Amino acid sequence: MSILETTKLKKYYGSGDTMVKALDGVDLAIEEAEYVAIVGTSGSGKSTLLHMLGGLDHPTGGRVVVDGREIFALKEEELTIFRRRKIGFVFQNYNLVPVLNVYENIILPIQLDGSEPDKSYVDRIIGMLGLESKLNNLPNNLSGGQQQRVAIARALAAKPAIILADEPTGNLDSKTSLDVIGLLKVTSQQFKQTIVMITHNEEIAQMANRIIHIEDGKIVGGACR
Repeated sequence: MSILETTKLKKYYGSGDTMVKALDGVDLAIEEAEYVAIVGTSGSGKSTLLHMLGGLDHPTGGRVVVDGREIFALKEEELTIFRRRKIGFVFQNYNLVPVLNVYENIILPIQLDGSEPDKSYVDRIIGMLGLESKLNNLPNNLSGGQQQRVAIARALAAKPAIILADEPTGNLDSKTSLDVIGLLKVTSQQFKQTIVMITHNEEIAQMANRIIHIEDGKIVGGACR
């Protein structure tokens, strides 16, 4: 069963001779608990696609369906709530709140939703990511790899249906990158969550169940299993 689908998804910038077709009719289906890597050269449209899948930007045309809901048919406030509950984000620059400690950063999205964290579930994630001794640390007292582990824990903690990762190893050395992606893969399998990851690193991409290639705003390989 598809947890995420796009139909004729388009994102155009400008008009006339200066129009840029960042996405040009993307049809895509991703299954529940699948781990997918999206690869392409700079400017191919991969980051634009990820932003559309997460409802962070609006398309020029087409549909995005996440867990049975057409997300751009929702009102803005509904979309914000849906995104917070259904989609976890892991960014290249971690996006941790510098004045909050590790544990506070991990549970922040849950608290923003007015919910109580599932403590046993969060503790399992913390244990799997090896963060038990760092819970009271502020982000600036952590290494890059540790900060990315916190970002992964935060993405997992709210039990989203999908995790979208945008170049999550871009600021890490090769060994730490492989460690982080390995942990992301293990935790997603453990908690049955779908991962869609953008990467330019072929070695990282090979760890996914499926690789989707995008060029000039079009899917050129791997759109279907």
